[in-house]
Amino acid sequence: MKITSIRATAVLVPRPTPFTSSLGTHAGSENAIVEIDTDAGITGVGEASSIWDRRGRGCADDINGLLAGALIGRDPTQIRQITDIMDTLLSPRSAPAKAGIEMALWDILGKALDTPVYQLLGGAVRERLALSRSLSMGTVDEVVAQADALVAEGYGTLKMKVGRDAAADLANLGALRQRFPDLCLRVDANMGWPNAKTAARYIRELEEFDIELVEQPLHERDLEGLRFLREALDVPIMADESVWTPADAIACVKADAVDVFNVYVSEAGGLGPAARIFAIADAARLTCIIGSMPELGIGTAAQAHLAFAMPNIGFASDVNGCVYHADDVADHGLRIEDGYVYPPCGPGLGVTLDPERVQKYRI
Repeated sequence: MKITSIRATAVLVPRPTPFTSSLGTHAGSENAIVEIDTDAGITGVGEASSIWDRRGRGCADDINGLLAGALIGRDPTQIRQITDIMDTLLSPRSAPAKAGIEMALWDILGKALDTPVYQLLGGAVRERLALSRSLSMGTVDEVVAQADALVAEGYGTLKMKVGRDAAADLANLGALRQRFPDLCLRVDANMGWPNAKTAARYIRELEEFDIELVEQPLHERDLEGLRFLREALDVPIMADESVWTPADAIACVKADAVDVFNVYVSEAGGLGPAARIFAIADAARLTCIIGSMPELGIGTAAQAHLAFAMPNIGFASDVNGCVYHADDVADHGLRIEDGYVYPPCGPGLGVTLDPERVQKYRI
């Protein structure tokens, strides 16, 4: 089997309402949809998801302008070999473009073998996975209203965005804990605090509300600061932006910087590199969750396949990026209910691209 064509289409899919964090306000997700055709008549689909500088249009440029020419004619089932070729062509910060192609290759392989991708990754290790949902920054009333709706949907873990306004963080978290005394609450600063001493002071105030985790309190490269927080505080510290790649994971382990890895298929460069991050964490006796950009249906399905094959997931995960959007470009068939996601169905990733909706949201 050989690759005959590769194409990427940038799309912008709106959210029902804009979402705000320390990284800014986003009214939609700009991602890239990847399609890979083969001479066997099998087409694989993937998704490049990023909120960073390259986003959908940049990822599509990388795929159409560089990667496609280097990969057409190659065997799509040689996934690790193709991944290594992409690594020589693009830097680690271009991982989302590589991930879009890599997950399409897994889709092809699964379809060729008539089996779900999670079976190719080692087989299912759980029957369902608990999910987390993120709350957009806002007033106390706005944040509590979001939480009311999500708890009514069955979510038992919510993540509050923090790091821009300390007084608002305390007020919102206090209101949430008062209204939901048994709810699992975690916070995500998205690198919002300027240094370790400042972060420690604010986190100690937040600890009063029995938070489960603190995600990425400091800049991604401040591993010394993260280690300081890990040693100074009781609440576990989770890396997100600090652990894009397997090399990042090794650096975090060597620095004793964090307790938990938040692993992204897109930021890792695909399912294979993401699985290697899980293996590094397992060897270091650390647990992981799976994070969301958020992805549309294709990327969410890829996350789900990883989630059901990786044993060391220790907390509720964000394997539900598609639910943050007002629409999608694919029919994924994922069962998400009562705060859980269930194994994907069908061969490959188990998704069907909708060409009409791709054209509707095409940039």
